[in-house]
Amino acid sequence: MPSEPPITGHCYCGRTHLAATARPLTVTYCHCSDCRRLSGAPVAAFAAFAPHQVAFSPSRGPRKSFTKGVNRWFCVDCGTQLCATYDYLPDQLYVPLGLLDQADTLAPQGHSHADSALPWLHISDDLPRDAGSGRERLKD
Repeated sequence: MPSEPPITGHCYCGRTHLAATARPLTVTYCHCSDCRRLSGAPVAAFAAFAPHQVAFSPSRGPRKSFTKGVNRWFCVDCGTQLCATYDYLPDQLYVPLGLLDQADTLAPQGHSHADSALPWLHISDDLPRDAGSGRERLKD
């Protein structure tokens, strides 16, 4: 069986590229207010990888921490969020789904922070909905 090509992507301006050597561990929607504000959208979606499976070129940019236990990295030119880590999920690196060239093949598998979803946003699916972070589901 031929191996799948790597997962690839880039920031808005194209300065920072990424390549993952494996498919994501999971893909999830996030309805929390932090992710909404960072993405500028009513809901965000992320692909989780093992940190060693993703390479950024030239680099993943500066690390910023606006929330205790959460680190985020941004493109130095356009400010696009490139990835995030969460202390409670230490073996995972979350990449915004919109950065990935293969996003059309990476459907979310659940909703995190569903209790924070905007009341007018209706996503009709049968995916698991975690009231909070979904850390137990995301650890699998």
